[in-house]
Amino acid sequence: MDNTPQHDNSANPWLELRRLTPARIALGRTGTSLPTSAQLDFQFAHAQARDAVHLAFDHQGLRSQLRERQHDSLLLHSAAADRDSYLQRPDLGRRLHPDSAQQLRAHAQANPGGVDLAIVVADGLSALAVHRHTLPFLSRFEEQSAAEGWSTSPVILVEQGRVAVADEVGELLGAKMTVILIGERPGLSSPDSLGLYFTYNPKVGLTDAYRNCISNVRLEGLSYGMAAHRLLYLMREACRRQLSGVNLKDEAQVHTLEADTNTPNKGNFLLSKP
Repeated sequence: MDNTPQHDNSANPWLELRRLTPARIALGRTGTSLPTSAQLDFQFAHAQARDAVHLAFDHQGLRSQLRERQHDSLLLHSAAADRDSYLQRPDLGRRLHPDSAQQLRAHAQANPGGVDLAIVVADGLSALAVHRHTLPFLSRFEEQSAAEGWSTSPVILVEQGRVAVADEVGELLGAKMTVILIGERPGLSSPDSLGLYFTYNPKVGLTDAYRNCISNVRLEGLSYGMAAHRLLYLMREACRRQLSGVNLKDEAQVHTLEADTNTPNKGNFLLSKP
């Protein structure tokens, strides 16, 4: 008689698929309900997402780290007085507080001429993402941008800021382009996702149609190097075509070790003829 133990996957036949994705699939069931372990895991992920939304922006710690890397920075505040106002009044997070706007005007007057790119960092809906990924991304971006000769502003930190606040920052600085690094809305498997929003010719009143987004920048998502590569592509194309947003598509070519460097990219490899 064969006494070899058998693995019974009848309760969860998709167990192997779960190892390939963080998505909540094939959780099994106990009667008509989820198993206790799956329910507890869901509650834990939900708590992480809520904590990320309410985590305070450690701008002093970030400024200290920037200073150690020889980066100048300015600390500004949006028109949202506190976190509750920020969450209930999205419009307030899109504009600078009058005192911060005046501070930025004074900086622009002391440093006339404008810059190619204004770099803005805002807590958004996940300060956790900003704390974890801002410095690693900026390090990779500067490695590539310095070689191309782009001029950049000091890092502008905006507390309680939303994406559109970068438009006002760029307009006041006289920047040709802006990019804002901001914490994205947390998901149940990604409480620390960083988003980059790029705008050419920034000014107050622009809609999202004038912006390009590079999302999910984190260790489990889009790498820092890839995000920097895509941002630089958008910068070059925006300057060449004098626009950004829905009319500017991210068609950056990515060279890999397996790619034939002598053969130009012909487009989507799925559609190319063999």
